[in-house]
Amino acid sequence: MTAVSRVTVDPAGAARRDTAAGPRVVALGGGHGVSAALSALRLVTDHLTAVVTVADDGGSSGRLRKEFPGLLPPGDLRMALAALAGETDDHVWRQLVQHRFGGDGELAGHAVGNLLISALSQLYGDPVLALDTVNALLGGPGRVLPMSTVPLDIVAEVMGAGDDPQEMTQVRGQHAVATTSGRVMGVHLLPDNPPACPQAVAAITAAEWVVLGPGSWFTSVLPHLLVPDLAAALATTAARRVVVLNLAAQPGETKGFSPEAHLDVLEAYASGVRIDVVVADVSHVPDPHGLMSVARDLGAEVVLAPVAREDGSPRHDAVRLADVFARFMGGRH
Repeated sequence: MTAVSRVTVDPAGAARRDTAAGPRVVALGGGHGVSAALSALRLVTDHLTAVVTVADDGGSSGRLRKEFPGLLPPGDLRMALAALAGETDDHVWRQLVQHRFGGDGELAGHAVGNLLISALSQLYGDPVLALDTVNALLGGPGRVLPMSTVPLDIVAEVMGAGDDPQEMTQVRGQHAVATTSGRVMGVHLLPDNPPACPQAVAAITAAEWVVLGPGSWFTSVLPHLLVPDLAAALATTAARRVVVLNLAAQPGETKGFSPEAHLDVLEAYASGVRIDVVVADVSHVPDPHGLMSVARDLGAEVVLAPVAREDGSPRHDAVRLADVFARFMGGRH
């Protein structure tokens, strides 16, 4: 295994990499969840690939999907690129891709990065080349890849979304599923059996570590397991697989879920995919023994550590999470 780079903290509290070495790591997810993982992992390794969901249908991404059928929704991809670039205030390219137009005109609400990724995808006819080009502008380590080469829709079976608490209905669209008032019982993708991004499959196959989560469980984490070639790569890779649990259940999508329930649902979708390590925040696990029991059934070790921000918000702290990753991915030196 390649050496893990050291993570240090300067007097102002900003983390930085001391070397360019590190293990080959693939992070799977979408939106804020994969951004949290990448913000930590970029402090541990430069050999980093994000494989990101392409089912976003809200906001700017949703508008672009409607206007340009066949376009991969760029929002989650943009957020992953920005997370790889880091959060330095003087990084003008990062600020630019994250900037949203104001006002009430046709551009209002669009992020510049969404338009840039979309334009380059049309120019090149290749979304992967478009993402590589934007990543080069940002100077981030590693790579951001879509999980599929076609835009996807998430469809959920939801109980109690209407007046009858026992009625099952179908809810379509990532935004609608994430905000449903009912209980999500299961999800699938449209189109069925979507094609995986070949570069994403190759990255998982060559990885030393694969990280799933944190993030919206049904709309950002589980969809990767519904792309057949990605699921096969996750089942057969020699990489060790890490699950990072959320700090809180998500209103609507996973309301009332315990940490153990997240693992139970993951197991139902991850047939043939071994889990090696489960990372959870020590203060957000009401029943550590229960979590360890469920993880043990998966063959996984549980790592309980303070990985949440000190301000009490349900968000992961990049430096704390990086410290935990570095410990079991090879340790600091």
